[in-house]
Amino acid sequence: MSRNAKERGRKRRGGRGKKRERAKIAAPPYIKRQIPYYEFLGEEGLVALERQADWLMQEIGLEFRGDPEALRLWRQAGAEVKDTRVKLPAGRARELCKTIPRQFTQLARNPANSVVIGGRCQVFACVYGPPFVRDLEGGRRYGTLNDLENLVKIAYQLPSIHHTGLVICEPCDVPVSKRHLDMLYAHMRYSDKPFLGAITAKSRAQDCVDMARVLFGAEVMENNCVIMGNVNTNSPLLVDKVVTEAAQVYCGAGQGLIAVPFILGGAMGPVSTAASIAQALAEAMMVGAFTQLVRPGAPFILGSFLSSMSLKSGAPTFGMPEPVMSNFIIGQLARRARLPFRCGGSLTASKLPDAQAAAESADSMMSTVLGGANFVLHAAGWLESGLATGYEKLVQDADQLGAYRVMLSGLPLDDNAMARSAYAEVSPAGHFLGCAHTMANYETAYYDAKLSDSESVEQWQEQGGKDSARRAYERWNQLLNDYEPPPMDQAVAEALQEFVAKRKAEIPDAWY
Repeated sequence: MSRNAKERGRKRRGGRGKKRERAKIAAPPYIKRQIPYYEFLGEEGLVALERQADWLMQEIGLEFRGDPEALRLWRQAGAEVKDTRVKLPAGRARELCKTIPRQFTQLARNPANSVVIGGRCQVFACVYGPPFVRDLEGGRRYGTLNDLENLVKIAYQLPSIHHTGLVICEPCDVPVSKRHLDMLYAHMRYSDKPFLGAITAKSRAQDCVDMARVLFGAEVMENNCVIMGNVNTNSPLLVDKVVTEAAQVYCGAGQGLIAVPFILGGAMGPVSTAASIAQALAEAMMVGAFTQLVRPGAPFILGSFLSSMSLKSGAPTFGMPEPVMSNFIIGQLARRARLPFRCGGSLTASKLPDAQAAAESADSMMSTVLGGANFVLHAAGWLESGLATGYEKLVQDADQLGAYRVMLSGLPLDDNAMARSAYAEVSPAGHFLGCAHTMANYETAYYDAKLSDSESVEQWQEQGGKDSARRAYERWNQLLNDYEPPPMDQAVAEALQEFVAKRKAEIPDAWY
């Protein structure tokens, strides 16, 4: 390589930072899939699973406990209801689900960050639910409100995370009865991306819907989805009042619900992966059908969280072939039902952001992406089988999500991609480093993972010989140092603060 070419290369590398920041600002708010889905099962296999799900709904039925209103709605819809057991004729749940939008938009308070869920769109959201957090210097500890706020601020600045969710970690220093208010306010104030609301009690769900109405305004909320709840069935085959009351609050207000059977094979479902997939389909479709009894046309996402487990210890396992297969198959089944769906994520049983975490997360996330999941909770930050949120893991996963975005966007085949002008300029046995086509495209030609080190070993050693975890630690700390809150109308901010303060004064402290 000539001296001039080397000098041009140094200048290009030195100027990458500013360009990358511009690219970050221009990142799309969600992914529009341009590649085919991976079709794991053929028609015969898919029909067999659908028949099994219909058999479960018709012959076995699901329990709907703790909510007389839910049973009333089922009776009114013609279901067979005996005590708390609800049975539906084959095909009836699918018929009721026909009013569910195949694709819908969840508005963000910054319209540029609104996401489309369903169809060929894919949305990546943070980990949800861990009571613990972990970072390289602080170690493993119970999450606090300060941790939650920090994680929201970090996720807000990561362009590959489209949706901040809600419980990025549990703020265990706040009473359980009140923490939903602080959590939702943190997402509303410190980010302007879409978010979820609480579901653990009907009053908490209602608080979240009311806060969303303060933020967006009653008219906007009446005509748009601005908040969703994420619920789990109590597998096997039980839907409790947490689910049905959340459906009545969120869907009753025209907002969205995500229903996810959490099936640990051998415990909450049979050890047969096929049976567990059919069970997940039956449970989720029954909840989807119920949301349409509450309000036809309410947004709904069919979810599935299937995991294998060690039959020696009972511990869940992630990144294994059985849940990977289920991610592909539930995608096929959801598309046949014309429903948006959720599955998978960057899942691992590892306690640290190490090689095990990378391998298990990659296998889980690749099947999630190729299977076409429209909404991916746990896309970044998951550690320790979901018990801990990793600060380093959050930014490491976000790096990989950016790579998936490039792959899902497909291969450009336009004139610029074919680069014929470059061949006209570069002679045989020459090089393309300094040609006009390279100079016009080098800053955006390839995905640049911020945390990957591709330098020589000598350069790596000169820069401190840092491993991936250390680089990730420095990355998230830099993001916090650089954080600037998105603008919010002062009157809206004050109204939210007043709402939170009023509700906290009305609610007794409870730690369970």
